[in-house]
Amino acid sequence: MATDSVKTEVGSYFISNYPPFSQWSEDYIPDLQQALASEPRAGVPLGLYLHVPFCRKRCKFCYFRVYTDKNASEVETYVSALVDEIQLVSQQPAMGGRPFRFVYFGGGTPSFLSPKQLKRLEDRLRKSISWDQAEEVTFECEPGTLSETKVKTLREMGVTRLSLGIENFSDKILEENGRAHLTKEVYNAWEWIEKAQFPNVNIDLIAGMVGETWDTWRDSVQKTLDLSPESVTIYQMELPFNTVYSQDILGNKIETPVADWPQKRAWVSYAFDELAKAGYSQSSAYTMIKDPTKVSFSYRDNLFGGADLLATGVASFGHISGVHYQNKTEWADYTGDILEKKQLPLKRAYRPTPEQLLIRETILLLKRGYLDVDYFQNKFGVNILDKWQPIWNEYVETGLATVDGNRIELTRDGLLRADGLLPPFFEEQHQGVRYT
Repeated sequence: MATDSVKTEVGSYFISNYPPFSQWSEDYIPDLQQALASEPRAGVPLGLYLHVPFCRKRCKFCYFRVYTDKNASEVETYVSALVDEIQLVSQQPAMGGRPFRFVYFGGGTPSFLSPKQLKRLEDRLRKSISWDQAEEVTFECEPGTLSETKVKTLREMGVTRLSLGIENFSDKILEENGRAHLTKEVYNAWEWIEKAQFPNVNIDLIAGMVGETWDTWRDSVQKTLDLSPESVTIYQMELPFNTVYSQDILGNKIETPVADWPQKRAWVSYAFDELAKAGYSQSSAYTMIKDPTKVSFSYRDNLFGGADLLATGVASFGHISGVHYQNKTEWADYTGDILEKKQLPLKRAYRPTPEQLLIRETILLLKRGYLDVDYFQNKFGVNILDKWQPIWNEYVETGLATVDGNRIELTRDGLLRADGLLPPFFEEQHQGVRYT
């Protein structure tokens, strides 16, 4: 996505790592196995990601590995594989006896699991691992999958932060975009969540869903404010290649139905303004938080800063001791490796160079909205102002960033275009390559 693009074209994407995933391969699996078999690097925090790939429906804009057609027996097969994988992971020397600083149940829809399935999952996981010392345990939820019993179960499991995928408060827009829930289910869920007294609840919104207008967007922002969550995350609608919408656009050669970038940026800017009026503070290019002194987005901040992440579940991404990796991406391959072969389901990996680790941390931390030049000097021995002076000069001249001493900060306009500002930092061989 270029900074000056207008139309939301197929192939736009959200940058979450570097080098691009398309550069990873089986050739680096030996590097990964060596990293897993070695003691961890000193002082590096450890996190755990658990991928629960089930959904009631597949959203038309979704590009994740999810399944909507699995029966109870298949769900149990997967959960058994996930538990066994975590048991195998917990035995790796790379764990190094470290407690998990953060744990993230993502998907798919982790809240797809029933209370009984969740309790069984917790009981079996705790035979291998514990998250009692984690500063944050996040669980993603689709509102329509929640019940009062399930919410209570999540609280008892030690979940400290719920991330509620509301996306929009218009039933018409939710239906058009393939969401499984409707607004009534949001309010039912919110009542149970408040009763359970979760310390941290995040609401996800998406600006630019098909059918969005100024009226529907203002309404969604106001209803979000009425609920008053601890944090609000707002994404701008993307069109990666493997979504229903993208396939329809390419196959039928139709115009993109997604709002253009200037319109999406205007909607996000409006939301930021309204949230700021209500006392929220900017936490990143996508998030506003109510209390900046509380731990929030530990998963994000630790990953951006180079923490180790043990990724479990089909198609999940992680990194350990400087090596990035992805698990097997097909159901049969994943469950077969775990349940039949009793081995980790590793598909591909990549060992970034020191230069690539510097780029990765620079672009990911920039998504927070600012960079501390001294941080990079101390960690990498590089002055990032000098290294990328032409890029910073351009961003300052075009009103996308400011430089004040040793602090680089994105302006509002820069925050709204954050992902588009990152590719210029990529190495030449990664300019213009397919991301995934």
